[in-house]
Formats: sequence, C-alpha cells, structure tokens
Amino acid sequence: MSRPPLVLTVAGSDSGGGAGIQADLKTMLALGVHGMSVITAVTAQNSLGVRGAWELPEEAVRAQYRAVVDDIGVQAVKTGMLASAALVETVAELLADTDAPVVVDPVGVSKHGDPLLAASALDSVRTKLLPVATVATPNLDEVAQLTGVRVGSAADLREAAAAILSYGPRWALIKGGHLAGGEAVDLLTDGSEELWLRAPRHDNRHTHGTGCTLASAVASGLAKGLSVPEAVRAAKEYVTGAIAAGFALGAGIGPVDHAWRFRS
Repeated sequence: MSRPPLVLTVAGSDSGGGAGIQADLKTMLALGVHGMSVITAVTAQNSLGVRGAWELPEEAVRAQYRAVVDDIGVQAVKTGMLASAALVETVAELLADTDAPVVVDPVGVSKHGDPLLAASALDSVRTKLLPVATVATPNLDEVAQLTGVRVGSAADLREAAAAILSYGPRWALIKGGHLAGGEAVDLLTDGSEELWLRAPRHDNRHTHGTGCTLASAVASGLAKGLSVPEAVRAAKEYVTGAIAAGFALGAGIGPVDHAWRFRS
C-alpha cells in the first residue's frame, strides 16, 4: 500500500477537541494525509473559554520535532499556538533547517478572546517565524496585533497582506471572516499574484477551530504537491463546509465539523 503524505503540526492541545492539535489531526485525517504532532502547550479549555495554559519546555518541543523529522520525515509543517518568545524562536530555528513548506498560523488569542501568545513574543513572530513561512494565515485581529493595520472592509485586505509580507513569508492569506457582510472574503497574495476567495457566510455560531482547520488544510494540500493557490482554494472549500456543519457542544461555542464530508 502506498504511504499517505506526511504533515506535522506544531501547536497547543485543546482539551475540548475543537481547535489546536486535535483540530489539526482531524483535518489531516479527513483530507487523506498522515498527521503527526509536536505539542507546545497544554490548555484546559471547553466551549466557554480557556481556563488555563501551560507551555512545554523548549527541550521537550525540540525533542518531539527531531524525533519525528529525523526518522519519519515530513512533507509539510503547520504551526499554531507557540505561547512564548522562547518557543517561537525554538520552532523557527527547527523550521529553517527543514526542507518542507511551512504554514504559519500566528495564533494570538482564542475564539473566546483568551490570550494564547505572550505580548513579549510578538517581535519573535515578526522577525523569526514569519520569515520561514511559505504561507502565513493571520486573521484580522492577528494582523492588527502584528502590524498595527486595522481592517474595516475587504478593500483593506491588500494593505494587511502587504504589511504581513514585509516580514518575509512567501505568501500571505488574510482571513476576512470577521468582516461584516453576506460573504466570507479572504485574500491570498505573494505581492504580485492575487487570489480572492469568497464563500457564503453561514449563520452558525459554532466556529471553534476555524483558523487551525484552515491552516492544517492548506498544509495538507501542500504535502500532496498542490501549488499554494491550489492548496488554499481547496482548504477554503473544506473549511466552509466544516463551518456550515458546525455543531453545539457544551454551553458555549461549538466546533466546526471536521468530518462533514463523511456525513454528507
């Protein structure tokens, strides 16, 4: 039997199963790749928010990464919650030495507004992590946090992309899902080529894990050999279906449905 493509997620654990490592691995399974993980932090969270977070030591993160990459290998890497400047710099160093495309989701806050990245780590994200990214996938809050650019409409997405690209990623995927309107509009660009992605906005509050899911879907496409625009287009289609099928869980915001294609 042929081996599926190999994708590694470097991110935090979500005990509620909707985001983080758990969402990443579910996405990878749904998209037909073999998911592997480096856990950077453990969170205690549920549908109502994050109750606590504990980052792992640098040596534990480095050991997990080297154990996977040195023996098994990898065809794409996705990063999520990195928590601190020390972990951002450790992961950036590891990525720079890995011959595979990298999707960076610069996670700053949770769906509920809980901080997942120390303020002191922002400069390390800008100067160490973004320069090694094949694709960076910030949402509008993360764009503002990293660049100071505040997006009020789809017309501002170009300015946001330019600001992110100035830090060195090859492509920027600016997620406009938080904008008002009947469509969810994203912009993918490398500074010359542009791909505008539009999808109907679904009236569903259960969207926990959307960003993790999208970034993992992009990494899965890249591992399969798709170009960046092809991988992003396929990921947008997948996450739109997952949002439409999102379900209630607990008393707060439920997750997107990573298995929506299997239930259709």
